[in-house]
Amino acid sequence: MRVALFVTCVNDAVYPSTGVATVRLLERLGVEVDFPAGQTCCGQPQFNTGYRREAEPLVRRTIRVFEGYEYVVTPSGSCAAMVRHHYPRLGGAPAASLASRTYELTEFLVDVLGVTDVGAYFPHKVTYHPSCHGLRLLGLGERPRRLLEAVKGLELLELPGAEECCGFGGTFAVKNADVSTAMGRDKVRGAVSTGAEVLCGADNSCLMHIGGILRREEAPLRALHIAEILGSTEEEPLV
Repeated sequence: MRVALFVTCVNDAVYPSTGVATVRLLERLGVEVDFPAGQTCCGQPQFNTGYRREAEPLVRRTIRVFEGYEYVVTPSGSCAAMVRHHYPRLGGAPAASLASRTYELTEFLVDVLGVTDVGAYFPHKVTYHPSCHGLRLLGLGERPRRLLEAVKGLELLELPGAEECCGFGGTFAVKNADVSTAMGRDKVRGAVSTGAEVLCGADNSCLMHIGGILRREEAPLRALHIAEILGSTEEEPLV
C-alpha cells in the first residue's frame, strides 16, 4: 500500500519529529510513504478567520499536490477536519474527492490498516487529551485510546475533563489570549493531577498550547504527539 503524507505546517515548521515518527510507524507496518514536496498550508487559518477568498488558492494547490493518491494520511486532526469538512464547500468535486481519501493518522491505522497493536514500546505513565477537531468533527472516538492501550509498558491514566477544550482553537488563542490561557491552565491542572509523565494528543497545535503552559508552570510532565509514542519500539526508542 502506498500513501501520501500530509505533514501539515505546524509539524513541518515546529515539530518535524512527529513527521519522522509517522513515516517510521507506517513503514514498520508495511506502508510505502511518499512526501509530495509541493504541499503547503491547507488554508485552515485563513478559513477559520473568515478569509475564505484567501483560503481558496491553498485549497486548489492542496488538491493538485495530492491528486492520484488513494490515501492521504496526516498526523493532525484539525487539518484532516479542514480537508474533510470544509474543502467540499470550497473546491467542488475535486475537493470532495480529496476529502474522501484523507485520514487522520489514528483512524487510518485502525480503520484502514485494521491494527491497534502497532508493536510500540513506551514504558511511561501517559494521559490522553482528545483535541476538539478530532473528537467532534472527525469522531475519532476510542481509536487513539485503543492504540495507546496496546503499547507495551504504557500505563494509560484517565484525564479529568478530557473532552473540554484546551483553549487553543487556532486564531482563538490570539484573539482571546486571556480566556485561552485560563482554559489551558485548567487542562494542565487536570493532567498534573493524574500523576502522568506524559500528556499526549493527536494534534500538535493543541499540544503546543498545552506544552507552553506546562513549561511556564514548570509542571512535572511533557506534551508529546501520539505518533512519537506509537513510533517507538524497545529496540529503537524515539523518545
